[in-house]
Amino acid sequence: MKRLTASTDDHGGHANAKVIAVDLASGKDRSRETLWQEISADDQATLPHVLVRTKLGQGRTVNHWHAALGDADRMGIFQSPVRNELRDRLLAGHSVVWLLVRSADDGKTAAAKLLVEDTFKTLQSKIKLPEGIGLPGSELYADLPLVVKFSLLEIDPKDPSERFLVRLLSGLRGQAFEEGEPLLVPVFGRGRALEVIPARDMTPRLMEELTIFLSGACSCQVKEQNPGFDLLIDADWDGELFGDVDNRPPDRSAEEGRNRNPVLVPIPQGRR
Repeated sequence: MKRLTASTDDHGGHANAKVIAVDLASGKDRSRETLWQEISADDQATLPHVLVRTKLGQGRTVNHWHAALGDADRMGIFQSPVRNELRDRLLAGHSVVWLLVRSADDGKTAAAKLLVEDTFKTLQSKIKLPEGIGLPGSELYADLPLVVKFSLLEIDPKDPSERFLVRLLSGLRGQAFEEGEPLLVPVFGRGRALEVIPARDMTPRLMEELTIFLSGACSCQVKEQNPGFDLLIDADWDGELFGDVDNRPPDRSAEEGRNRNPVLVPIPQGRR
């Protein structure tokens, strides 16, 4: 448990997680006691146990993965080859990295891959960077190349080193995945997944709309109001992007989430 805690960004590490110790014998935390009862009833789980929960925004939380503490320690829930590659691509300037969780149906997986790669060819020439980049309010602080670039990263669900990530993503679309559907996940920013989409629901039009949305100007400063959820990734984003403290953007955390006066828009009178 000390090793898990030391890996988090609150204790000197870089994993975007918080480790909370729950003493079930204390009787002081009824909500988490209920969680344990649900887990142990379904899977005959034993203590000590680890439950990974993720915030989906707007106060919603999903239980992604759970296992014995020893399994969580051996598996390495904060790192995996795919997540390390995803981190490196985002830090190299990729606008959106599309994760493809392969399915047991090789034909469906090949079709999903072809759809994504064909759509890339048109998107990179069609999508332009938002206007005003580099001007006050949109200053650039990182040396990261600002380009429009997309890539595909495949995940083998049989890879033991990716069990945690596959369980996390397929848990949100369990039925489709069990029916042999590959899963597509657009990831942007600091490892934020927009959505988990079964391949049968993906079309070139939908992929284009999602990519344009993610590549456009950001209008929201509060993460919880943005769509999607954060993947569990061990990454020193600030250190890699900005280097030393003197080169980092100013702290605007005090402004984020503050209520502002609404902008009133006149609505013309309608016809009777």
